[in-house]
This record gives sequence, structure tokens and C-alpha cells, in this order.
Amino acid sequence: QVQLVESGGGLVQPGGSLRLSCAGSGLIFSIYAMYWYRQAPGKQRELVASIASGGSTNYADSVKGRFTISRDNAKNTVYLQMNSLKPEDTAVYYCNAFIFRWGTVDDYWGQGTQVTVSS
Repeated sequence: QVQLVESGGGLVQPGGSLRLSCAGSGLIFSIYAMYWYRQAPGKQRELVASIASGGSTNYADSVKGRFTISRDNAKNTVYLQMNSLKPEDTAVYYCNAFIFRWGTVDDYWGQGTQVTVSS
């Protein structure tokens, strides 16, 4: 059974930092592309950052230069380092593992972790 478990969310003041973690189990973690999404109240879920199995990364324009995605395949974990946080970063953050192989998609989600940026 595949599980993705996020942690590290919380309440932080504007300008502060948080590091989210997403630990995977039940899958060959290293072959999956990993993604961080977020969903704010009343808004659609949006892609924040991605890291391919080979390590290449991409970011939404809204977080470029402030957020960093990384992965440790030995620990089956993907991270999202969030710096210079803004109130508009407030959302539930989800990690996603995705792979397309042999004509099928494997797509797994974590339960989400709340990030609130407020003074």
C-alpha cells in the first residue's frame, strides 16, 4: 500500500520560513517524479514545484526564488523549503508522486499539511 505523509506545516509570520517534508512508503520512490501542490480556500489546486526522478526542478512563477524543492531518495522523502513567506502562500500543501510507464499512470497523493502565513 502506497502512502505519502506530509509534515512540517504550521503558522508562521510573513517573511518567515518553513520546511515541508513528504515521506513515501510502498513505492519505488526514486523512479517517481514528485510534486508539491497547494490549495487555498475557495481556489483551485495549483502546482507549486516539481522534481523529476533525475533531479531537475521547476517552480511556479509565484514562488521562484523563495521556495526550493529537493529529494532524498535514500530516505524516500521530498522536501519543500519555503522562505520569505507571504500571506498569499497560505494553503493546504499536498505532495504527489507521479509516473507514466507501460502505458499506465501511477498517481498518489498525501493527505495535506496546512500552512498559514499571518501576523
